[in-house]
Amino acid sequence: TWHNLRQQNRKPQGRANLCLADFVAPKASAVPDWVGAFAVCADGFEERVRHYEASHDDYSAIMLKVLADRLAEAFAERLHERVRREFWGYAADEQLSRDQLIAEAYRGIRPAPGYPACPDHVAKGGLFRILEAERHAGMRLTESYAMLPASSVAGFYLSHAQATYFAVGRIGRDQVEDYARRSGCSMAEAERWLAPNLGYEPAAAALSPSL
Repeated sequence: TWHNLRQQNRKPQGRANLCLADFVAPKASAVPDWVGAFAVCADGFEERVRHYEASHDDYSAIMLKVLADRLAEAFAERLHERVRREFWGYAADEQLSRDQLIAEAYRGIRPAPGYPACPDHVAKGGLFRILEAERHAGMRLTESYAMLPASSVAGFYLSHAQATYFAVGRIGRDQVEDYARRSGCSMAEAERWLAPNLGYEPAAAALSPSL
């Protein structure tokens, strides 16, 4: 189960406090809908990067890392395009220019764990298990849920026409308690991973475990 968080900041009347779950059709609606998942990477660069670093060629090492990052991002973009046009087919006639793709002028989003709309990095664990990312792509997670290879991108697909990116922002103790209950983890663990989003001061012991 992919657990999500809802904005709790005060908003003007008529503006909703968003949650990514808002963009998924409820079962009771009988509307056909899906939540997709992806994990892609650019691998095989590390040895050459180490060679450049050992040769004190920092410029080439940095540029190679940048190239690997861009290739991973391009793979994620291309895969999302195929989801829209082929696999799910809800935008089969989509014809966008490069600039329009960069501006994300298409229907649907691909939120990623650790980013403002889905701030909990722990969500990567379930995503990697479902996709069997290590077996299929050689991707793995560290104890702190960093992705390896470093040039990796992983997230979810949502196709709702009004789906948009947003920042969850600060959340209250009530939601963290509910999130911990739904996720099956302790309150201390939830506060540890959601520390940047806490709108209150947790107990000092909650944030003490090292990564």
